[in-house]
Amino acid sequence: MKKSDSEFEIIIVGSGPAGLSAAAVAAELDAKIAIIDDNPIVGGQLIKQTHKFFGSKSHFCGVRGIDIAKILEKRIQHPNITLLLDASVVGYYEDNILGVLQKERFIKLYAPKIIFATGAAENLIAFPNNDLPGVYGAGAVQTLMNVHGVLPGKRALMVGSGNIGLIVSYQMMQAGIEVVALIEILDKIGGYNVHAAKLRRLGVPILTSHTIKYATGKDFVTGAVIARVNKKFKPIKGTDKRLRVDMICLAVGLTPLSELLYQAGCEVIYIPELGGNVAWHSENMETLKNGIFVAGDASGIEEASTAMLEGRIAGACAFESLHGKNPKAQEIIQEAKKELREIRQGPFGTKPRIGKEKLQTIAP
Repeated sequence: MKKSDSEFEIIIVGSGPAGLSAAAVAAELDAKIAIIDDNPIVGGQLIKQTHKFFGSKSHFCGVRGIDIAKILEKRIQHPNITLLLDASVVGYYEDNILGVLQKERFIKLYAPKIIFATGAAENLIAFPNNDLPGVYGAGAVQTLMNVHGVLPGKRALMVGSGNIGLIVSYQMMQAGIEVVALIEILDKIGGYNVHAAKLRRLGVPILTSHTIKYATGKDFVTGAVIARVNKKFKPIKGTDKRLRVDMICLAVGLTPLSELLYQAGCEVIYIPELGGNVAWHSENMETLKNGIFVAGDASGIEEASTAMLEGRIAGACAFESLHGKNPKAQEIIQEAKKELREIRQGPFGTKPRIGKEKLQTIAP
């Protein structure tokens, strides 16, 4: 019985910024690659990001996420790369075999090295009526508006002031949705001030030290009740405010998608600074499970620029683990690590840097 329907040197699960970057590097080094993604197009979260990126020119400063996706897609137009879209990895089996379901056809795929770049899932928060139609995650709102051209509502409450909450609020207003308010449970906004300033100029109230108490409506959202919170994040009596909205957008963080890493037998550890449960991995993005690498949000929640750099490291290190030390691979690895260190020295890189350092202190 053959080991799989097709054999590759490296399989990459996920075609977001980390997965595409890993594939481009590994193929450039002459490895035989398969990329698997359950979406019909590559790009991951980038395909719905219409805003321009910050950072250096090498990290696509001034380029919109949707355009970065196209740039990365061109980089994987390589004879060494096989792309499987509309394909879901439904199981990891011993000896590095993946079960893949594509258009009702079950495929077995094998590679000595697998890079999991599966990304993250949106967090939700509990409040009465949070299951009403009209309660969305911010990523879902981006997908509806920026990918499918569908307006999810007319009047919105945004919950969460990280960069995602600020950016999606602005994008909603660009699409013609009125953002009635943006609330944040902490006493300061979590994202870049430049994004918050754009909202304030448009008259959007940004209410820190506030939370949502409950949504109103029977068959769908018709409103929301918010309140100011004390230092223990408990609603303060007498501060309730009722808002007339038909949608509530939640931008309250992401959680790494680690299910396949659990299945693969990786050592999964809870690191709050990285967003939750992540597989232990070295600076080379290799887990404790022989042949398994991880990159991007699956290894800890950060920005797309760091996901691309981690993908480059994972792709080059996976290649070296097959073929030995390689000067070109070493150059890629060292340059990417240097850029990661620089990014993580910034104010918004502190949290993931602490998380990565904490992970390394845990004895494997």
